Amino acid sequence: MTEVKICGITTPDALDCAVKEGAHYLGFVFHPGSPRAIDPEKARILTNKTPSNLVNVGLFVNPSLTDIETVLAAADLDMIQLHGDETLQQIQAIRGQCGLPVIKAIRVAEKADLAPVLSFEKVCDLLLFDAKVPGTAGGTGQRFDWTLLKDLRLFKPWMLAGGLTAENVGDALSTLNPPVVDVSSGVEDAPGIKNPDKIRQFIEAVKKKN
Repeated sequence: MTEVKICGITTPDALDCAVKEGAHYLGFVFHPGSPRAIDPEKARILTNKTPSNLVNVGLFVNPSLTDIETVLAAADLDMIQLHGDETLQQIQAIRGQCGLPVIKAIRVAEKADLAPVLSFEKVCDLLLFDAKVPGTAGGTGQRFDWTLLKDLRLFKPWMLAGGLTAENVGDALSTLNPPVVDVSSGVEDAPGIKNPDKIRQFIEAVKKKN
């Protein structure tokens, strides 16, 4: 069964809808350059509303340990998502210091972008494949060629992101059968503005394929 991650949650309404409709992971962005960024205090309020059976994921881009620890002191996070150019050593340090599972995002445009997969699998708990768009860390609404992942042997759980919507997620599931699909811009009316109806439609589209 494919699970759903709703990323870039900034409001109680978006969180409540994601929970009600059956999301499994809730993503909170702590990258200042993102239109979906929230501060630790707002994250505290939101993550305290999350049922214990859901996974709260904090998304960071090239963070320092201090950056992450500041958020963890306020917000109730279960996993850390690294969406920048973090090295293997940095990932190990963050995972060891914070004591939480780590998702490492790999941005993909061509087969060569998958070269680091085996190395990252050794130091993280999940991988996330997203579209590679120059000058951005993600959340662009653009997809990549999913067939690039078809022959990839993975030993860790993984997530598919990048331009997913209620209209195309069925094709993604038919092509790859990913353990988790991650959506952000695909359930928004504008960057950072989640639409509960789109969240509902996305999760329903996944459920139809499961």
